[in-house]
Amino acid sequence: MHDNRVLVENRLERVLSQRLKPAVHRTVAPLSLTVWHVDGGHGEPVPPSAALPGGEAVADGRYVPAAVGERWGPPWGTSWFHVTGEVPAEAAGRRVELVIDLGWENRFAGFQAEGLAYRPDGSVVKGLHPRNIWLPVGDPVNGGERIDLYVEAAANPRLDGDTPFAVTPLGEKSTAGSEPLYRINRADVAVFETDVWELWQDLEAIGGLMPQLPGGEPRRWQLLRAVERALDALDLQDLAGTAAAARAELADVLTKPANASAHRLSAVGHAHIDSAWLWPVRETVRKVARTTSNVVNLLDEYPDLVYAMSSAQQYAWIEEHRPEVFERVAAQVKGGRFVPVGGMWVESDTNLPGSEAMARQLVYGKRYFLETFGVDTPEVWLPDSFGYSAALPQLVALSGSRWFLTQKISWNKQNVFPHHTFWWEGLDGTRVFTHFPPIDTYSSDLSGGELAHAVRNFRDKGDANRSLVPFGWGDGGGGPTREMIAQARRTADLEGSPRVAIETPADFFAAAEAEYANAPVWSGELYLEIHRATYTSQAKTKQGNRRSEHLLHEAELWSATAAVAGLADYPYDELDRIWKQVLLNQFHDILPGSSIAWVHREAREQYARIGAELAEIIDRAQRALAGAGTTEVAFNAAPHRRCDVPAFAGSPVEVSEPSSPAVVATPAEGGYVLDNGLLRVTVDGRGLLTSVLDLEAGREVLAGPGNLLQLHPDLPNQWDAWDVDEFYRNTVTDLVDVDELSADGGTVRVARTFGDSHVVQQIMLAPGANRVDVTTEVDWREREKFLKAAFPLDVQTQRAAYETQFGHHYRATHENTTWDAAKFEVCAHRFVHLEEPGYGVALVNDSTYGHDVRRPASETGGTTTTVRLSLLRAPRYPDPETDQGVHTMRYSLVPGATIDDAVREGYALNLPPRIVEGAGHEVEPLVRVAAGSGGSVVVSAVKLADDRSGDVVVRLYEARGGRATATLTPSFAVSGVEETDLLERPVPAAAMTGADGDTVSLRLRPFQIVTLRLRRA
Repeated sequence: MHDNRVLVENRLERVLSQRLKPAVHRTVAPLSLTVWHVDGGHGEPVPPSAALPGGEAVADGRYVPAAVGERWGPPWGTSWFHVTGEVPAEAAGRRVELVIDLGWENRFAGFQAEGLAYRPDGSVVKGLHPRNIWLPVGDPVNGGERIDLYVEAAANPRLDGDTPFAVTPLGEKSTAGSEPLYRINRADVAVFETDVWELWQDLEAIGGLMPQLPGGEPRRWQLLRAVERALDALDLQDLAGTAAAARAELADVLTKPANASAHRLSAVGHAHIDSAWLWPVRETVRKVARTTSNVVNLLDEYPDLVYAMSSAQQYAWIEEHRPEVFERVAAQVKGGRFVPVGGMWVESDTNLPGSEAMARQLVYGKRYFLETFGVDTPEVWLPDSFGYSAALPQLVALSGSRWFLTQKISWNKQNVFPHHTFWWEGLDGTRVFTHFPPIDTYSSDLSGGELAHAVRNFRDKGDANRSLVPFGWGDGGGGPTREMIAQARRTADLEGSPRVAIETPADFFAAAEAEYANAPVWSGELYLEIHRATYTSQAKTKQGNRRSEHLLHEAELWSATAAVAGLADYPYDELDRIWKQVLLNQFHDILPGSSIAWVHREAREQYARIGAELAEIIDRAQRALAGAGTTEVAFNAAPHRRCDVPAFAGSPVEVSEPSSPAVVATPAEGGYVLDNGLLRVTVDGRGLLTSVLDLEAGREVLAGPGNLLQLHPDLPNQWDAWDVDEFYRNTVTDLVDVDELSADGGTVRVARTFGDSHVVQQIMLAPGANRVDVTTEVDWREREKFLKAAFPLDVQTQRAAYETQFGHHYRATHENTTWDAAKFEVCAHRFVHLEEPGYGVALVNDSTYGHDVRRPASETGGTTTTVRLSLLRAPRYPDPETDQGVHTMRYSLVPGATIDDAVREGYALNLPPRIVEGAGHEVEPLVRVAAGSGGSVVVSAVKLADDRSGDVVVRLYEARGGRATATLTPSFAVSGVEETDLLERPVPAAAMTGADGDTVSLRLRPFQIVTLRLRRA
């Protein structure tokens, strides 16, 4: 017998693509089209009521004739097509569908034009995209049925392009142009040829499985011969008439059961829908409606389908904008087949959001699902975020969830992660059962190649035998299709294939945990070895987030303080709305800076509005607390005492002689010396810090010129906004030329020009301050460059501490292993801290996240450790104007700092005091926290309870990494105190060791987060 495998496989591929698939829909009549191009095709989306009968477009005669072959759709435009026709008599008794092709390329769903079909009464039919081009008419039809539908078509441009990562103006509506992008390719009434479609699915399943089997495997040859017989039985001139006979030749091989030891795949219908990315948020609202419309139709038709969708925000959009679709979603949620997952407001980034924001992602998501559907989601579902903070396991547990899923770590470039199912241990020791789908995608089509890859790739073989596969078109949405369901059915129990069972994520996790309870443990962050530039790209988006987080802290604190005092109402609704906007902008393609220009422009505008609103809320509360008068009162929102103001309190500003003399810059050798008795700082003629002498310790902090701005070329091999490749370090320009060097009091001003950009830095040493403050204002006009600020420190250390949510974690400063070397760019929040026994130094910032810390080769034996802040980048895809303009950043070098000092100075820089005129009385803090022995206890939030009971909620954490005791004393009458989870639900006491009505005694383990509800008497 000849080995004709390749011949048969090539024959199968051609018959499938050129004969069977096109024959599924047999045209029986054309459709008639009219079209309304909203505002000439350039307009923003309109409510469906405007385009449907009774709306302005119909009433005013705005629909005009249209035809197949006609062009439509300027970028980002919307066109409404009115589709009419009649089912011919010859189709009676058959399943009939409409076929609408808006001009798609046969590519992925969600990255080009899309549509949503409506009936004249406004009810939604389903969505349309390149892999789902049909609309239902009837099964069976009688013939003569009138067709009358409207299709809202979105002319979303292709920003992925034929040349990946090419610079394009299409990401901003004002620069996208007006030429139509699409052409109507097809609009027909068609008979759905069921046997042809079923044969397609049979051959797809067998054809996908065959090449995955070893060449000498008998099963492969059985499949090959069956395919050959089926193709021989198929008359290419009469596909519909011979498809059943061809299927009969495949029946035997399709009914052979899988091996008893076959890997078990839990298939979950899914559509990863980025809340913004290569489209604006407003388009995501419509993407969600299209996808969920398709899903609820499939759920009605296929009783075995289960669909999981994350992001409470996306459910809220459907609820607001498509209530009829939401009603069907809610019904399917109640039936357990449309499954809310993730327990978060959006699938957020987890590196960049601050402590409270990360907690509120879970609070807002979980609460929405509980209040809307009565569902307490047990899993956190983040398939596509760019690495995962070591704080997350504790937060997952404190939200009431128990499982975690992601796929993204499979993108690692240097090191293959050693497990697919494991226990993930966080900062505080909390563990959460975690799974990485070995299929290496969150948008599987359940093809034979993908299923086989999952089996081969699964790294826990022998100990475990289960994995999960999310299937359905994703990123731009689309979701599962009937073809995918057909593949799942055929591989449910098929020899040579893993066993595929469609089931819920909870079913998978429960079975996987029971099977593999002794799974290995991974401790610490899940660092993604790609997309490291997302810590820096789109600086204003990141700055807006950081500022909003701290303003929300202030707004909650002072509003709660004023409300408990009976001086003002607590602004529940305003804060709720603002929190939701801030959380939305933490989505993993917005805050990381990897979306189109439109998205980031809107984010900047939103942050400006949020800042103004929160400033007004803060001012309102503080003025109520300060009372009437002209005495200046200083308010301190930081969780540490500042000068004479306790934490979370207000105090009159006393006019007195300064306790420390003013600092004056003294000229010296072409530069200046600043001395406040604690530090002596030398700025040379190049405007660089050449010495920072800790006078108390008698120790020089710097090992070389500090605050050195360095410029690198920055063109990664791909993923421009996302990536910085290690070779960027090969070339560097030190910015040492000075336009101006001057001094005023304790401030040295340095101005420089480089390329097309200009920078002004102010280096300041304040009286009594043990830190050097730097304000950097950059008019940034570079392209594909990377700007860093370097501080070579005379500190010998093998590791550095980086602040993350509710604590810090350590990373190596060396590159001993490939895992260490891969972390050449890392994320930190407000501080990085380096320490050798007996002495430490911190670098704190107000808006910078990207850092690198290295121990470069030197003649001094390697005692230098250089910390660099990543200030600005200039990638050109997907936003060609990324970060062009003026930026202001602040950072401070803190010599002699402990971790406690780093925490305190980080908060102080980000929460500056506010001065309000008032009566001049003290404003007592709602709560005081007195530290006991051991670690350091820091309050991260003071607010009123979300249930609007008026109770006070305090969240605190151990910040040093040690065991700590503390006493919390409220300034108001309390009837009881209880520990709660993040959602403010009572939990067994884990930290409270006593409460006597006046004080609460606490004992915390390292990095433990504790939430307390103080019930007001």
